[in-house]
Amino acid sequence: MLILLVVLLLFGGRKIPELMRGMGKGIREFQDAKNNVRKEIEEGIAENPRSTNSVTPTNGSVNTTTTTQP
Repeated sequence: MLILLVVLLLFGGRKIPELMRGMGKGIREFQDAKNNVRKEIEEGIAENPRSTNSVTPTNGSVNTTTTTQP
């Protein structure tokens, strides 16, 4: 309650609707951006599912072979 009184005294009755409108737009834009990022991440996961099976050599060595193409 005290905060509302301070805001009213600082900005006056005419500026408060403009401030609230600006805050509402800012919050809406933030939520839209958050939802877009979440959507992109979910789409990326759906496109490139990680494989839980990994191939590891049984003897601990890594085979490196190079092939040349004609």
